[in-house]
Amino acid sequence: MSNTPDPARALEILRRVFGYPAFRNAQQDIVGHVSEGGDALVLMPTGGGKSLCYQIPALLRNQAGLGIGVVISPLIALMQDQVAALDEVGVRAAYLNSSLSSAEAVAVERRVRSGDLDLLYIAPERLMTERCLQLLEDSRVGLFAIDEAHCVSQWGHDFRPEYIQLSILHERYPQVPRIALTATADMQTRAEIIERLQLQHARVFISSFDRPNIRYRIVEKQNARAQLEHFIETEHSQECGIVYCLSRKKVDETAVFLNSRGIQALPYHAGMDQKARQQNQARFLREDGLVMVATIAFGMGIDKPDVRFVAHLDLPKSIEGYYQETGRAGRDGLPSDAWMTYGLQDVVQQRRMIDESEADEQFKRMSSSRLDAMLGLCETAECRRVRLLTYFGEASEPCGNCDTCLTPPHTFDGTVEVQKLLSCIYRTGQRFGAMHVIDVLRGISNEKSRQWRHDELSTFGIGADRSDQEWRSMIRQCIALSLIAIDHEAFGALKLTAESRAVLKGEQNIHLRQSIKAAKLPKASRAQGRASLNPVEGLDAAGTRLYERLRNWRLETARSHNLPAYVIFHDGTLREIAKRRPGSVDELLDVPGVGAKKLEAYGQAIVALCDAEPA
Repeated sequence: MSNTPDPARALEILRRVFGYPAFRNAQQDIVGHVSEGGDALVLMPTGGGKSLCYQIPALLRNQAGLGIGVVISPLIALMQDQVAALDEVGVRAAYLNSSLSSAEAVAVERRVRSGDLDLLYIAPERLMTERCLQLLEDSRVGLFAIDEAHCVSQWGHDFRPEYIQLSILHERYPQVPRIALTATADMQTRAEIIERLQLQHARVFISSFDRPNIRYRIVEKQNARAQLEHFIETEHSQECGIVYCLSRKKVDETAVFLNSRGIQALPYHAGMDQKARQQNQARFLREDGLVMVATIAFGMGIDKPDVRFVAHLDLPKSIEGYYQETGRAGRDGLPSDAWMTYGLQDVVQQRRMIDESEADEQFKRMSSSRLDAMLGLCETAECRRVRLLTYFGEASEPCGNCDTCLTPPHTFDGTVEVQKLLSCIYRTGQRFGAMHVIDVLRGISNEKSRQWRHDELSTFGIGADRSDQEWRSMIRQCIALSLIAIDHEAFGALKLTAESRAVLKGEQNIHLRQSIKAAKLPKASRAQGRASLNPVEGLDAAGTRLYERLRNWRLETARSHNLPAYVIFHDGTLREIAKRRPGSVDELLDVPGVGAKKLEAYGQAIVALCDAEPA
């Protein structure tokens, strides 16, 4: 057997095993580079086809006698789903993790040593055990793939300390190529991945971070749960989505609230019993129309393609985290929403968390810088997608498919209002939080203003022409512009910064976005995205009926195999079948997503369904 992988076979494997006619974007270059023994760092958005970038090289190298592909993956559920999906297409794959009994683990180890596997998925904690390292020493390893590689970054949002130890792969197996993959990493995170995984000589592949099918929308927080309910009911009724909350308590309360309103919702957070958490995740992956309410402990590596929305009830810590979380929507390419409700208290809370953390000053400065970028995204009057992509170093044009493009916010010269605000903060001694400063500006006489004699200040009532909501918006924007800081040692007091001096002196003008209640974007207008919202759009009546019959068949088949429905076939594949109505098994092979193993397993049943539906 040759020890040189044949790159020409990559396309054959893509078509025969996975059922796709051609590689997308940089996939072919990545597959060729890694198959031939090169190291790589791959940044590719969720849904961009990262898995194929290591699965196909692993198959090529194993077929060439170079050994098994070892995939380091951080989540048990992710491993299980990926192994199940590979089994469906006829790839010999297994996993080693804590869900296996001793006997099951020994059986997998035996298969690894005997060369009876193409891919082995393993958690980093397991990899570092002496038993596992000895298993690899006793076996032929042709490739290491490090999935979710951003977990190595201490600056990142999903830091896993076990990932730092993965430099051992290069030290013990210098001749085995390594490919590290992630959906998101800013410049600092990329540098840390390269340094910690010793990938200094690796080729870096960066795909566009743009997810054109996702609509980004950020609304001012009024009544967050009521706003969420309205958003789901009017735009995503009976559709699958994820709602992120900052605290475990808020997760539980929000899930209860949504269920009380007739929206099926499940909670997920680290404080739950592990069995209950796993059951909820399994239901979310296998059932349609469920909403998962979760902390950021949920979602990494989730392959469910039909998540139609991701909502945030609290401000994320960074654009990197926000992008990673919103990227779990619309993996199937159909229009999806990234919706967030955000208010002044979110800013105060995140600042407090940074200031009160036990991290060193460098970490706090970096966290503050990333939060500032997130605030800038929230407060921008320009295209949100342009702002988002700029953060990752990618230039773009206004997208026409975010809230600021579809309903452009009004801006105004807010210099005078900002001067009033800064002056009021100064005259009240820079010792009070936003609520009190706003009361003084609006001339609201209460016990606190009388106690501190703030009703006698020259700034008392000078902002009475503006509402509480408007002043909150202006304070948020001033924080985002670094004109105001929050002093948590003084219980969240607003303080002036050095940058505010030029504004107070009239040397700098400030333009602000007008605070308005966000209008609901009509669902029909979402056709401005690149894909159709309606999966049966373009199908005739017979095709639509066939599509629903295929979905029902897929659901029953998935249940009988104890698999998520999308592991059998994605919606896009079913739509193509309904559109083409193949009259034979051979014709079915031309449908994207139908490989040889699935053709053998399901071809006759699908053709029979097509024959039963008159054209």
